[in-house]
Amino acid sequence: MYTLETSQVVNTTMGNAWDFISSPRNLDKITPENLSFSIISNVPDEMYNGLIIEYKIKIPLIGKQTWISEIKHIRPGVSFVDEQRQGPYKFWYHYHEIRKVENGVLLIDRINYELPFPPIGRAVHLLFVKNTLNKIFEFRKKKFDELLNGKSSSM
Repeated sequence: MYTLETSQVVNTTMGNAWDFISSPRNLDKITPENLSFSIISNVPDEMYNGLIIEYKIKIPLIGKQTWISEIKHIRPGVSFVDEQRQGPYKFWYHYHEIRKVENGVLLIDRINYELPFPPIGRAVHLLFVKNTLNKIFEFRKKKFDELLNGKSSSM
């Protein structure tokens, strides 16, 4: 099992941060274009517990993959989890949280994940997956800065 944790402070309000991260439609705005991300299922403007989201994503070296996630453990205005139901990982549990801090809002991501085929998965993780996930989350940080910093009214 692997863990990836990232955090950043954005100069915005709790309301704006929550409005942005609680809308499934915004996921494509914070996903690198080279992953060819597209939501397949109909999604509401705001997530709810039990929401199932199906999307396609291009996994480098593998190709297009179907990924199905369930949204759960929502604490409105604070946190939620998206958990993979079907996809490229053996296990994927992504916890999202926001906290008010002195100069804005702290965005927290904690992902626990496991790759299939343990001996091969460990090698693939070291050679490829770890670095790829770090790049994806660095991209997300830049997009959050771009889309949320300085926002003080509803989007």
